[in-house]
Amino acid sequence: MIVGNGIDMVEVKRIADKIARDTGFREVVFSTAEINYCEKALKKAEHYAARFAAKEAFLKASGLGLTAGHELHLIEVASDSLGKPSIVLGGKFKQLAEENGWNKIHVSLTHVAAFAMAFVIIER
Repeated sequence: MIVGNGIDMVEVKRIADKIARDTGFREVVFSTAEINYCEKALKKAEHYAARFAAKEAFLKASGLGLTAGHELHLIEVASDSLGKPSIVLGGKFKQLAEENGWNKIHVSLTHVAAFAMAFVIIER
């Protein structure tokens, strides 16, 4: 049963600017694995932006938004060997999923030079 869905779109330049300032934004928002993945990408700002959009879309799908927490690095976008994205939750987000019986989280990402977008569906 679907318990929520969320969508988010982000301007790639906005995320690129935040990363370029080197104020710790990258480390606060993204997990170490996400940073490693994005830094290896040819168009890294697009990949960071897509992952940021996925975190926002997940929060919307949860129905809680930022009241669920601000530790966005605990919402990790991983990719399998074929590049299919998934969401891996840690800390309070993992606990929230367990408490609510969320057993499947679907995520789709897309990005172009100017925009990145993500769509998330949470199932129970």
